[in-house]
Amino acid sequence: MNNATAHHTGKPSRSQRQKAETASPTAIGLRRMDATDKGRGRTVKGHAQVGSEGNASDAFLKCTFLPRLKEAESDSVPAGQAETERDFYLSLSLLAEHFGIKPIESRSYGYPYNIAVAIADIENRLKASLPNWDSLRFVRDGCKTYLETEERYSVDTKLYYIPLAPLLMMLADAKRKRNARLLVSVCSYLYHIADIPYYTHSGSYLSWMYEMMGDWITEDDCNEQRERDIQELLKADWIGVRMEQKIFNRNNLVFFEKRLDAFITQDDFDNDCRKVASNALALFREYPEAHIFRNAPEQEERGQDCDGCDSIPMAWYISFIAETRGWLYETINDSINNEFNEYGGMDSPVIRTKFDGSEITRQSLDFETRLFRLLEDLCTLLNDYKTTRR
Repeated sequence: MNNATAHHTGKPSRSQRQKAETASPTAIGLRRMDATDKGRGRTVKGHAQVGSEGNASDAFLKCTFLPRLKEAESDSVPAGQAETERDFYLSLSLLAEHFGIKPIESRSYGYPYNIAVAIADIENRLKASLPNWDSLRFVRDGCKTYLETEERYSVDTKLYYIPLAPLLMMLADAKRKRNARLLVSVCSYLYHIADIPYYTHSGSYLSWMYEMMGDWITEDDCNEQRERDIQELLKADWIGVRMEQKIFNRNNLVFFEKRLDAFITQDDFDNDCRKVASNALALFREYPEAHIFRNAPEQEERGQDCDGCDSIPMAWYISFIAETRGWLYETINDSINNEFNEYGGMDSPVIRTKFDGSEITRQSLDFETRLFRLLEDLCTLLNDYKTTRR
């Protein structure tokens, strides 16, 4: 959409109860960022080859080279060797106990190689044991040094937009009404407990997008399809209001387990519905108060006013949505892609743990990992409904 603005001010902030009308399929890929300049090319000939005279010994190939501290790490090391080693090994012992791993014996290498060897070893062990491991840092805070780990769930470049139009159609389908009721319980859990934004709620990112579409349609005097476009917007708003009335009812949570127990599968679509509902109910039982933003970066907790930020907030790519097909969605999707391409990355759930002697709270990204998979499966299921109706 040529009239869509890639940059805008006053981006909506995430409210406690965000509205969002439509939701895109779980695995919709965003356009990749523009490729970086490859720089000056190399000549085919290259440099003249230089070799040693005679038969040079290749014994060095049998040597073992010690890892070295990165510049950022060595810069963070205090001048006092004894204090640095003491703090480091204390932090290392806390880290090893927390994650249940046994680090290599490195003290015999001597300073600073002992620290470099220990860090290289612990990084490899963390990579092997933590599914969401991201990085390990050697930090200096005043006169104290310690290790800090970061675990991060990778969301790639996907829009987790849950379409509600297929679910509304399913409710009117006599052959699929029992499927629809089960999925309404799933959406009610996502709405009330997981805190998925809703596209008709003022302050949500998709609400801003729909408003922008409305302004564009109204101001475009050359649009021959204005009436059609206005009707699509009104339909999207109606779907949002109608479906929110359904999933807002907390009885859907009360009868969730009962609906699942009574559900009888007859075909592949039924099996997929049961799988999605079972996974949602399991999350509800194990994490009765957990929401999708619980481990969002601090930027997300401050809200969605991201002017000057270089990453996309989580609440921008997770939401309920009216529909993920048709002219309106395609136009919104193009605008979102154009805007997102202005950012360097996407925020995702992250856990940072400091091993500085302070109390450590045990956390994991198990909930986020399972919830994002649930969103993907639900979006796929709803988007497939139209093509599998019997």
